[in-house]
Amino acid sequence: MDHDMTKPAPKIGIISLGCPKALVDSERILTKLGAEGYEISDTYDDADVVLVNTCGFIDSARLESLEAIREAMAQNGRVIVTGCLGRDEGAIREVAPGVLSVTGPHQYEQVVEAVHDALPPAHDPFVDLVGPEGLKLTPRHYSYLKISEGCNHACKFCIIPDIRGPLTSRPVGEVLREAERLVEAGVKELLVISQDTSAYGLDLDYAESPWRGRPVKTRMFELAEALGDLGAWVRLHYVYPYPHVDAVIELMAAGKILPYLDIPFQHASPGVLKAMRRPAHQEKTLERIEKWRKICPEIAIRSTFIVGFPGETEQDFETLLDFLEDAQLDRIGCFQYENVRGAQANALPDHVNEEDKLIRWERFMELSQDISQRKLLERVGQTMDILIDEVSEESGAVGRTYADSPEIDGHVYLDNAPELKPGDLVKAVITRSGEYDLWAEIAGDKTP
Repeated sequence: MDHDMTKPAPKIGIISLGCPKALVDSERILTKLGAEGYEISDTYDDADVVLVNTCGFIDSARLESLEAIREAMAQNGRVIVTGCLGRDEGAIREVAPGVLSVTGPHQYEQVVEAVHDALPPAHDPFVDLVGPEGLKLTPRHYSYLKISEGCNHACKFCIIPDIRGPLTSRPVGEVLREAERLVEAGVKELLVISQDTSAYGLDLDYAESPWRGRPVKTRMFELAEALGDLGAWVRLHYVYPYPHVDAVIELMAAGKILPYLDIPFQHASPGVLKAMRRPAHQEKTLERIEKWRKICPEIAIRSTFIVGFPGETEQDFETLLDFLEDAQLDRIGCFQYENVRGAQANALPDHVNEEDKLIRWERFMELSQDISQRKLLERVGQTMDILIDEVSEESGAVGRTYADSPEIDGHVYLDNAPELKPGDLVKAVITRSGEYDLWAEIAGDKTP
């Protein structure tokens, strides 16, 4: 078998926009291309082709994606577009008629074929192979683990079912094998993501897969339990508060997975939740949170909310603020409502004006910041495990506790960080706190 060893490897530049699920799509595409000898370029000038993985969820994300495509065309000129916005090829061609190819979300094979057409692989893929963990766009020590595509909900502000289709779960054996490969390759934290993690396996009738000599059901509890045996941090995102979530909280209390729960409550006013077509039981939600804290007192609960949804009154907003005070959530995100092209909420009456939306968002963030500051102050004096994310001479070591998911939550800044590296797990004493972040000093040796 003859190969041209002098020919440089073809280089792909990539811009990955949107949510962690889109990032996983990008990683899968790059893993396939990497197995075929393609290299990743960090610059427009050095890339033979630029791949733009777009987001098309809200209007501002559409604009960001279109601007990224325009920039890639201006800076490089050879551009392949994929992702959620790819469903609207007309809008893409309008701003960039010369793009080489346009495909929709999770169309991996079509994207790879488009790359082949624009930039043929340089060699036989059996010669140069990517490691079993694949190529990752996240740091080596943590990885997103996507367990399903799509969603069966019909929330009026959302077009995810239109973009990504109904719930389509990956068989649990396939997910666990991927997780095992990642941990063997050095990943210390697995972040489970989907549109609705609680519904995992529903479309497969919770079918069983063999795993380490025993059958495991394709269901959230069994998945979390099995992932907890791999020796890595396991963090659950996008969990709806169905009754079976209580059993998963017990896994957290037992130390099997991180005591961290990301639940998108979105609002607290029954009227707004009904208009959104979301479960509208604020009192029951508070009861559930209280129950979870009794099962697992150290649980950190994160949620996101929308202010300014069409029809939201001042009383609705006050109900939301009251809920925040009662619930005392650990991590809180908030968005001002935006129209989403194709979403049913666009046609609702009584849209909130932009000034009122901004004022409500500012009041929400002021309260959530106050709650966060109070809760973090309680951490001072505690000894906690810290997973190191970054180390530099200027800023020392920066890491996270179990209560902090990467990119969206807080950080821990270590004042003394001798010979640490990303991926190290250390015990540290919390010395002071801020609005969202903590400062600490190493308490002892690194944890293996």
